[in-house]
Amino acid sequence: MQETITTPTMSAPSRSSVSTQDRSSATGHASSTDPQPSKPSVAPPPGKSKGPNSGASVRRMRRIIAEDAEWSLAIVPLLRELCIQHIVKNFQNNPILKQLPPEDQQKVLNHLSPDLPLAVTANLIDDEGYWSRCCMQRWPVCYVAKYGGSWKRMFFERHLENLLKYFIPGTTDPAVILDLLPLCRNYVRRIHVDQFLPPVQLLPRPRSGEQSDSGSEGEMEEPAMDHYQLGDLVAGLSHLEELDLVYGVKDCGMNFEWNLFLFTYHDCHSLAATIKACHTLKIFRLTRSKVDDDKARILIRSLLDHPALEELDLSHNLIGDRGGRAAAKLLSHSRLRVLNLANNQVRAPGAQSLAHALAHNTNLISLNLRLNCIEDEGGQALAHALQTNKCLTTLHLGGNELSEPTATLLSQVLAINTTLTSINLSCNHIGLDGGKQLLEGMSDNRTLLEFDLRLSDVSQESEYLIGQALCANREAAHQRALNPSHFMSPITAKGPENPVG
Repeated sequence: MQETITTPTMSAPSRSSVSTQDRSSATGHASSTDPQPSKPSVAPPPGKSKGPNSGASVRRMRRIIAEDAEWSLAIVPLLRELCIQHIVKNFQNNPILKQLPPEDQQKVLNHLSPDLPLAVTANLIDDEGYWSRCCMQRWPVCYVAKYGGSWKRMFFERHLENLLKYFIPGTTDPAVILDLLPLCRNYVRRIHVDQFLPPVQLLPRPRSGEQSDSGSEGEMEEPAMDHYQLGDLVAGLSHLEELDLVYGVKDCGMNFEWNLFLFTYHDCHSLAATIKACHTLKIFRLTRSKVDDDKARILIRSLLDHPALEELDLSHNLIGDRGGRAAAKLLSHSRLRVLNLANNQVRAPGAQSLAHALAHNTNLISLNLRLNCIEDEGGQALAHALQTNKCLTTLHLGGNELSEPTATLLSQVLAINTTLTSINLSCNHIGLDGGKQLLEGMSDNRTLLEFDLRLSDVSQESEYLIGQALCANREAAHQRALNPSHFMSPITAKGPENPVG
């Protein structure tokens, strides 16, 4: 009886051990009180149905062990959460977003897959978080600051650029690009394409004896090398401001052929018509595309009197003096602010034409003619133009075979010009005397902030003293920026006089 009283008060370490002890204790009691064999887990023995602890023994023997692997203490999801899960799951077939409260919209957007078709998401979702996930999934490097801080703009611009880079004329369906136009027209402001693939099928090469001595093989192959024409695409992009193109092929490897880098006349005329019709275009770049004088003239002719163009970059091409004269004419018939003709074939006549236009220009602020060959004749013409020009701030003449005569005139310009802030004469032959004259001109200059004379045969002393003058100019410019009122004229600083009394 003592064992029956103390047994219920013992603590069990686990459910299974307690159950084992219960069965063993119940069996022990049955064997000591009733010699008849029976199963204590089914019914209590008659001798134990009475007594002060009979209820505890019954509860102990009636314990049931049930373990469900799927059972948990998690709360049943709210109906709202179940609805959001259903909307996310069926969003492609039934996109529901604008009808939801703002907090529920955000929950749906956070769970949407970045792989949804653009036809569903382009004009419906403006959330930057969703487009950020779309960009990060496709491209490992995403510098959103280049796209005005907009992830959606970045996605559509880079997506369109990828389609253009891998478009194969005659093989790829043009509808692949044109079908995207209604979805991206409001977001694309720049197109940067660094390769255009030519058609796969080439005209057969003429057999031996069939080609004339005039060498017209290139003329026969050129029509078959026309690239994708941008006219229809650009016409549909109402907010396009920048066009940056390279007609060539990247990573061609052992399949290299010069025809892969051919900017055909048909390409040129088509592109000229395209940029002429795009009245929102502000920046046009066509580099590394073998643009010669004739093609440059075709392109520049289409830009005359353009209402919005501010920057033209035709660097790293084959433009000579005739192309330089065309660019000079453009300076007089446009609002161009930046002109880049670096690494071309412009010589003294072309530079003289540019200088004549520059002398009377009131818009251009940057001129880059580095890696041409204008020599002293062209350099002196530009220096004369700078004596009257009042708007140019940046001039790059590096690598142009300039020498002391050009330096002599530029020293006179430095003494009187108040708008130039940056000059580059690196990789020329200025010489020791030319460096001294430039130093003399810098003694009267207070506005120039950068002056590159590397590899120009200038003495170290002259270069050092010019550098000291530049440091003083930069410090003065910094002080003017911090306290502009201190450098104002006395009449402007005082303002209107107050009447006495």
